[in-house]
Amino acid sequence: MSQTAERRTTIINEYATGAADTGSPEVQVALLSDRISSLTEHLKIHAKDFHSRRGLLMLVGRRRRLLDYLKNKNQARYQTLITSLGLRR
Repeated sequence: MSQTAERRTTIINEYATGAADTGSPEVQVALLSDRISSLTEHLKIHAKDFHSRRGLLMLVGRRRRLLDYLKNKNQARYQTLITSLGLRR
């Protein structure tokens, strides 16, 4: 299932660092995590959808790069984000 506008706004409001924040690493990682979870559910049903699998791997790589950036910039923000999203690292 794709992200609806209401779902995106709730994620942005939950992880935003300021009032008009839509592009901070926290918001971007949260949006990517939501897309990754929906694609993972899609691939559980459609196991041979290799085009979506490639898209999933690209999203995971983008999220990993954003998390590495945030870890290098601010360790505290990184720790709070991964605990709130339930990510392993």
